[in-house]
Amino acid sequence: MSGFLGEFFGTMVLILLGVGCGAAVNLKENYAHGQNWLFITLAWGMAVTFGVYIAGEMGSQGHLNPAVTIGFASAGLFAWSQVLPYILGQLLGAFLGAAIIILYYYPQFKATSNEQGNSVGIFATGPAIANPFFNFLSECIATFFFILILLNLGDFTTGLKPLIVGLLIMVIGQTLGGTTGFALNPARDFMPRLAYSILPVPHKAAANWSYAWVPIVGPICGGILASLVHVAING
Repeated sequence: MSGFLGEFFGTMVLILLGVGCGAAVNLKENYAHGQNWLFITLAWGMAVTFGVYIAGEMGSQGHLNPAVTIGFASAGLFAWSQVLPYILGQLLGAFLGAAIIILYYYPQFKATSNEQGNSVGIFATGPAIANPFFNFLSECIATFFFILILLNLGDFTTGLKPLIVGLLIMVIGQTLGGTTGFALNPARDFMPRLAYSILPVPHKAAANWSYAWVPIVGPICGGILASLVHVAING
Protein backbone atom coordinates (compact mmCIF):
# COMPACT_ATOMS: atom_id res chain seq x y z
CA MET A 1 0.00 0.00 0.00
CA SER A 2 2.89 2.38 0.72
CA GLY A 3 4.06 1.95 -2.87
CA PHE A 4 0.67 2.94 -4.22
CA LEU A 5 0.33 5.92 -1.88
CA GLY A 6 3.85 7.18 -2.56
CA GLU A 7 3.38 6.96 -6.31
CA PHE A 8 -0.09 8.53 -6.09
CA PHE A 9 0.93 11.58 -4.07
CA GLY A 10 4.30 11.94 -5.77
CA THR A 11 2.82 11.86 -9.25
CA MET A 12 0.01 14.18 -8.20
CA VAL A 13 2.58 16.77 -7.08
CA LEU A 14 4.62 16.23 -10.25
CA ILE A 15 1.61 16.91 -12.49
CA LEU A 16 0.21 19.69 -10.31
CA LEU A 17 3.44 21.64 -10.60
CA GLY A 18 4.29 20.66 -14.18
CA VAL A 19 0.89 21.19 -15.73
CA GLY A 20 0.56 24.24 -13.50
CA CYS A 21 3.59 25.63 -15.29
CA GLY A 22 1.91 24.92 -18.64
CA ALA A 23 -1.19 26.80 -17.52
CA ALA A 24 0.82 29.71 -16.13
CA VAL A 25 2.81 30.14 -19.33
CA ASN A 26 -0.03 29.73 -21.81
CA LEU A 27 -3.09 31.27 -20.19
CA LYS A 28 -3.76 35.00 -20.15
CA GLU A 29 -4.29 37.14 -17.06
CA ASN A 30 -1.57 35.71 -14.87
CA TYR A 31 1.91 36.98 -14.14
CA ALA A 32 3.89 34.10 -15.69
CA HIS A 33 2.21 34.34 -19.09
CA GLY A 34 4.65 34.11 -21.99
CA GLN A 35 7.67 32.75 -20.11
CA ASN A 36 10.32 30.86 -22.10
CA TRP A 37 11.56 27.28 -22.53
CA LEU A 38 14.14 27.65 -19.74
CA PHE A 39 11.34 28.56 -17.33
CA ILE A 40 9.35 25.53 -18.47
CA THR A 41 12.18 22.99 -18.25
CA LEU A 42 13.24 24.28 -14.83
CA ALA A 43 9.68 24.06 -13.53
CA TRP A 44 9.24 20.50 -14.79
CA GLY A 45 12.60 19.51 -13.31
CA MET A 46 11.66 20.86 -9.90
CA ALA A 47 8.21 19.27 -10.20
CA VAL A 48 9.90 15.89 -10.56
CA THR A 49 12.27 16.66 -7.67
CA PHE A 50 9.52 17.35 -5.17
CA GLY A 51 7.39 14.49 -6.46
CA VAL A 52 10.29 12.08 -5.83
CA TYR A 53 10.88 13.47 -2.34
CA ILE A 54 7.22 12.97 -1.39
CA ALA A 55 7.03 9.50 -2.93
CA GLY A 56 10.19 8.39 -1.14
CA GLU A 57 8.99 9.65 2.23
CA MET A 58 5.72 7.77 1.75
CA GLY A 59 7.46 4.48 1.11
CA SER A 60 7.70 4.09 -2.66
CA GLN A 61 10.79 4.08 -4.85
CA GLY A 62 9.79 7.36 -6.49
CA HIS A 63 9.25 6.08 -10.03
CA LEU A 64 6.31 8.43 -10.82
CA ASN A 65 6.44 7.00 -14.32
CA PRO A 66 5.23 3.73 -15.89
CA ALA A 67 8.27 3.75 -18.21
CA VAL A 68 10.51 3.53 -15.14
CA THR A 69 8.36 0.91 -13.42
CA ILE A 70 7.93 -1.32 -16.48
CA GLY A 71 11.53 -0.83 -17.58
CA PHE A 72 12.93 -1.79 -14.18
CA ALA A 73 10.60 -4.81 -13.90
CA SER A 74 11.48 -6.01 -17.41
CA ALA A 75 15.13 -6.20 -16.47
CA GLY A 76 14.53 -7.85 -13.10
CA LEU A 77 15.25 -4.66 -11.14
CA PHE A 78 11.75 -4.34 -9.67
CA ALA A 79 9.17 -6.89 -8.58
CA TRP A 80 6.39 -7.52 -11.08
CA SER A 81 3.97 -7.92 -8.17
CA GLN A 82 4.41 -4.20 -7.45
CA VAL A 83 3.96 -3.00 -11.03
CA LEU A 84 0.17 -2.73 -10.96
CA PRO A 85 -0.12 -0.75 -7.68
CA TYR A 86 2.71 1.55 -8.77
CA ILE A 87 1.17 2.27 -12.17
CA LEU A 88 -2.32 2.64 -10.71
CA GLY A 89 -0.98 5.21 -8.25
CA GLN A 90 0.82 7.04 -11.03
CA LEU A 91 -2.26 7.21 -13.27
CA LEU A 92 -4.68 8.30 -10.58
CA GLY A 93 -2.24 10.83 -9.16
CA ALA A 94 -1.63 12.33 -12.59
CA PHE A 95 -5.35 12.68 -13.25
CA LEU A 96 -5.99 14.38 -9.92
CA GLY A 97 -3.06 16.75 -10.36
CA ALA A 98 -4.42 17.85 -13.73
CA ALA A 99 -7.95 18.20 -12.37
CA ILE A 100 -6.74 20.49 -9.59
CA ILE A 101 -5.06 22.74 -12.16
CA ILE A 102 -8.31 23.04 -14.11
CA LEU A 103 -10.01 24.26 -10.94
CA TYR A 104 -7.11 26.47 -9.86
CA TYR A 105 -6.80 28.29 -13.20
CA TYR A 106 -10.50 28.22 -14.10
CA PRO A 107 -10.82 32.04 -14.46
CA GLN A 108 -7.73 32.10 -16.69
CA PHE A 109 -9.12 29.27 -18.82
CA LYS A 110 -12.30 31.31 -19.24
CA ALA A 111 -10.30 34.40 -20.20
CA THR A 112 -8.15 32.65 -22.84
CA SER A 113 -9.37 31.36 -26.19
CA ASN A 114 -7.94 28.35 -27.96
CA GLU A 115 -6.20 30.63 -30.45
CA GLN A 116 -4.55 32.51 -27.58
CA GLY A 117 -3.02 29.39 -26.03
CA ASN A 118 -5.85 27.60 -24.21
CA SER A 119 -5.30 24.12 -25.63
CA VAL A 120 -4.44 20.55 -24.76
CA GLY A 121 -0.78 21.61 -24.96
CA ILE A 122 -1.13 22.88 -21.40
CA PHE A 123 -1.79 19.31 -20.28
CA ALA A 124 -0.06 17.03 -22.76
CA THR A 125 2.75 16.98 -25.27
CA GLY A 126 2.72 17.37 -29.03
CA PRO A 127 5.25 17.32 -31.85
CA ALA A 128 7.02 20.38 -33.22
CA ILE A 129 6.97 18.58 -36.60
CA ALA A 130 4.36 15.86 -36.96
CA ASN A 131 6.19 12.74 -38.09
CA PRO A 132 5.05 9.60 -36.22
CA PHE A 133 8.27 7.64 -36.71
CA PHE A 134 10.62 10.44 -35.65
CA ASN A 135 8.26 11.55 -32.88
CA PHE A 136 8.33 8.00 -31.49
CA LEU A 137 12.10 7.90 -31.91
CA SER A 138 12.49 11.18 -30.03
CA GLU A 139 10.52 9.93 -27.05
CA CYS A 140 12.25 6.55 -27.08
CA ILE A 141 15.78 8.00 -27.24
CA ALA A 142 15.15 10.75 -24.68
CA THR A 143 13.62 8.27 -22.23
CA PHE A 144 16.42 5.76 -22.86
CA PHE A 145 19.05 8.23 -21.71
CA PHE A 146 16.91 9.54 -18.87
CA ILE A 147 16.47 6.06 -17.40
CA LEU A 148 20.02 4.91 -18.16
CA ILE A 149 21.34 7.86 -16.14
CA LEU A 150 18.69 7.32 -13.47
CA LEU A 151 19.82 3.72 -13.03
CA ASN A 152 23.32 4.91 -12.17
CA LEU A 153 22.14 7.14 -9.32
CA GLY A 154 21.32 4.27 -6.97
CA ASP A 155 18.46 5.04 -4.57
CA PHE A 156 17.41 8.37 -6.06
CA THR A 157 14.85 9.20 -3.32
CA THR A 158 17.48 10.02 -0.68
CA GLY A 159 19.56 13.08 0.20
CA LEU A 160 20.08 15.47 -2.67
CA LYS A 161 19.49 12.83 -5.33
CA PRO A 162 15.91 13.95 -6.12
CA LEU A 163 17.40 17.33 -6.98
CA ILE A 164 19.84 15.59 -9.33
CA VAL A 165 16.87 13.80 -10.95
CA GLY A 166 15.18 17.17 -11.41
CA LEU A 167 18.29 18.66 -13.00
CA LEU A 168 18.44 15.61 -15.27
CA ILE A 169 14.85 16.23 -16.40
CA MET A 170 15.69 19.89 -16.99
CA VAL A 171 18.74 19.19 -19.14
CA ILE A 172 16.92 16.53 -21.16
CA GLY A 173 14.16 19.04 -21.76
CA GLN A 174 16.66 21.66 -22.90
CA THR A 175 18.63 19.33 -25.17
CA LEU A 176 16.24 16.60 -26.36
CA GLY A 177 12.83 18.01 -25.50
CA GLY A 178 12.25 20.49 -28.28
CA THR A 179 11.01 17.94 -30.80
CA THR A 180 8.06 16.47 -28.86
CA GLY A 181 7.89 18.32 -25.54
CA PHE A 182 9.76 15.51 -23.69
CA ALA A 183 6.90 13.50 -22.19
CA LEU A 184 9.28 10.74 -21.01
CA ASN A 185 6.35 9.42 -19.01
CA PRO A 186 3.07 7.83 -20.19
CA ALA A 187 1.20 8.86 -17.02
CA ARG A 188 2.38 12.44 -17.36
CA ASP A 189 0.86 12.67 -20.84
CA PHE A 190 -2.12 10.30 -20.96
CA MET A 191 -3.94 11.19 -17.75
CA PRO A 192 -3.75 15.00 -18.08
CA ARG A 193 -4.88 14.59 -21.69
CA LEU A 194 -7.79 12.49 -20.42
CA ALA A 195 -8.62 15.06 -17.73
CA TYR A 196 -8.67 17.77 -20.41
CA SER A 197 -10.96 15.62 -22.55
CA ILE A 198 -13.60 14.72 -19.96
CA LEU A 199 -13.59 17.59 -17.46
CA PRO A 200 -15.30 20.96 -18.07
CA VAL A 201 -12.42 23.07 -19.34
CA PRO A 202 -13.62 26.43 -20.77
CA HIS A 203 -12.98 26.88 -24.51
CA LYS A 204 -11.99 23.23 -24.86
CA ALA A 205 -10.56 22.19 -28.23
CA ALA A 206 -9.35 18.86 -29.67
CA ALA A 207 -7.21 16.67 -27.42
CA ASN A 208 -5.13 15.28 -30.32
CA TRP A 209 -5.73 11.65 -29.36
CA SER A 210 -4.25 10.47 -32.66
CA TYR A 211 -0.83 11.46 -31.28
CA ALA A 212 -1.35 10.06 -27.77
CA TRP A 213 0.24 6.67 -28.53
CA VAL A 214 3.66 8.29 -29.07
CA PRO A 215 4.23 9.50 -25.47
CA ILE A 216 2.97 6.13 -24.23
CA VAL A 217 4.81 3.64 -26.42
CA GLY A 218 8.00 5.66 -26.98
CA PRO A 219 8.90 6.11 -23.29
CA ILE A 220 8.02 2.51 -22.39
CA CYS A 221 10.27 1.20 -25.18
CA GLY A 222 13.06 3.55 -24.12
CA GLY A 223 12.69 2.51 -20.47
CA ILE A 224 12.84 -1.20 -21.26
CA LEU A 225 15.87 -0.79 -23.52
CA ALA A 226 17.76 1.34 -20.98
CA SER A 227 17.10 -1.15 -18.18
CA LEU A 228 18.20 -4.12 -20.29
CA VAL A 229 21.37 -2.31 -21.38
CA HIS A 230 22.15 -1.42 -17.77
CA VAL A 231 21.78 -5.04 -16.66
CA ALA A 232 23.81 -6.31 -19.63
CA ILE A 233 26.68 -3.96 -18.77
CA ASN A 234 26.61 -4.34 -14.99
CA GLY A 235 25.54 -7.95 -14.75
